[in-house]
Order: sequence, then C-alpha cells, then structure tokens
Amino acid sequence: MKRLSLLRLSRVAREQGEAKHKNTPEMNIKLIYRTSLNNNRMVRISIITATLNSERTLRHTLDSILRQTYRNYELIIKDCASQDETLSICKEYEPRFEGRMRVIAVPDCGLYDAMNQGIAAATGDVVGMLNSDDFFTAPDILMTIARTFEAHPEIDAVYGDVHYVEEENPARIVRYYSSRLFRRYWMRMGFMPAHPSFYCRKMTYERFRINGREIEGFKGNPDCAYFNTSYRIAADFENLLRMIFLGRIAIRYIRRDFVTMRTGGASSSGAASHRQINRDHMRAFRENGVYSNHFLISFRYCYKILEFAVVRYRRLLKLLPYKKYVKVQENIG
Repeated sequence: MKRLSLLRLSRVAREQGEAKHKNTPEMNIKLIYRTSLNNNRMVRISIITATLNSERTLRHTLDSILRQTYRNYELIIKDCASQDETLSICKEYEPRFEGRMRVIAVPDCGLYDAMNQGIAAATGDVVGMLNSDDFFTAPDILMTIARTFEAHPEIDAVYGDVHYVEEENPARIVRYYSSRLFRRYWMRMGFMPAHPSFYCRKMTYERFRINGREIEGFKGNPDCAYFNTSYRIAADFENLLRMIFLGRIAIRYIRRDFVTMRTGGASSSGAASHRQINRDHMRAFRENGVYSNHFLISFRYCYKILEFAVVRYRRLLKLLPYKKYVKVQENIG
C-alpha cells in the first residue's frame, strides 16, 4: 500500500510539473510558432552562400538554386571583398531570382564569420549553407526539405547525404558521404552529419547563440556568434556538438543526396588540415565538457577509408549511378 501511494504521488507530481512546463512563455511561443507552420503556410528557407573570388564556380551554384522547384526561399550571398568577377556575376543573376537574392558585400573575418553574418541577416524559418563551389544535386532538394519541416513541425533540423567530386572533373565521384548511420553518441568520435546538408530552424540557431565577447580570439561581430570563429577549421563541428549532442535538438535524417561538393576545401586539403581538425575537435570536447580522446576520434578515419573504398568498388563493378550526376553537371555547364 505504501509503495502504491508513493507511485500515485509521483504520478501527480509529474503531471503537475508537466502542466507547469506547458504554461511557460517559452513553451507557448514554441506552440504558436509550430502551429503557424501547420496553418497552410509554406516554410521559408534561407540559403547562405559565402563568396571570395568565386567567379570560376559561382555560376554552377546559382544555376542549381534557380532550378529548384520550391520557390519560397531567399538567397543571401555574403561576399568578402572579392577582387574578381564574383560581384558582377551576382549582379547578372540578380534579376533571374526575382527579388529572392540579397548580396551583402562587406569585409568579414573568414568563412565562419560570413556564415554568422548570413544567419543574422536571414529572414527565413529554416537556414542552410551552400558553398560557392558546391551545388544542389537535384532540382527538388528544397522541396524535400520544406515538406519534411511541414510534415514534422516538432523537429529542429534535418540532414542528408552529400558526395564529393574531382575539382576539375565534376562528373567523377571520389567519395559518398552518407549521414544515414549517424547517431548522437558518434560525435564523441568526431562524426557529424554532412554539414552542407544540415538545414536548421532560425529560432534554434538563436537559442544556441553564444556570447562572442567571452571567447578569446573570437573574430567578427560578437553579437551574432552562432559559429565560434576562434576555431580555424572545425567551427561547424563545435556548433553541432553544442546543438545536437549537448542541446539534444530534434533532428531527422532524409535519405537524399543533397549537395555535390568539389574537393579541395579547407577540411580536405591534406595532412596539415586533418591535424588541425583533430586539434579543433579535442578543443571542442574540452570546452563543452564532453569526454573523448584521440583513440576515439581515429575511428572517423576508418569510416572515411570505407567510404572511399565503397566508391572505388562500385566504380569497378559499374554500379555507381554516374549518369544521374553527369546529367546534373551537363545541365549546370
């Protein structure tokens, strides 16, 4: 009888706690926001593209956005004093976007500062990044993202797959980065969802914004510190560690190849960059109070080797669907 009474008291206390939690202003705001998404209002997506002397690849990026069947988006191009024809290309393409393109041409302190400025300027419900040398793999990517958010208003972010191609030969795939097996606890080993496929609610970014004034070495505007710009390469990992692993945001995987990426970026530029990534990862774990070690993060490279091996094996067996990607490339070129 005593045990039964304790169980009843526990249930009553839990119900009272839940009722109290539901009546908080923060919960009311979330409920109003999510209800508004269900009232036949299309999700607005903000795409942020950082540019710096990107004339060689920017047209491919812009063409892939223009081909998207979903039209409720805005494109924010954050340019850092390009000295080539980048801004001229933006001016050429601007009429084709019919008011959906904005160019912010002010100096910044690197890629992550440009992303911070882009997120701060975004007016959409959902924010994603598309680098100026990457492009959407298919014309229905934004449609897929928007429909997922509309069908699941409880989620904070979605993510999918990407694939890498040779810089000078975009028809040749060198690596397929699948996020399908990702789990939160994998972040202790340095794993994260493919960041170019990560689309997150603007309000979630705001919830996890940090105070740049309290960070030694922070570069840029400390009031829009979504990414910690004191990290040299892996600020995206540190950002996702805070949101996904520590913040436990609601995420959902979409089994689609979102983005085609050219090799040669800072995170794939040789042994020196990989050593810096490992240093950044260990620092992120330490500063966020997450236990890991060099042995654990070494498993990430085993997985990478497997990804390369799978692509090579499927190429030998002629199982890799090149025609689909070549067709995309031909349309872009």
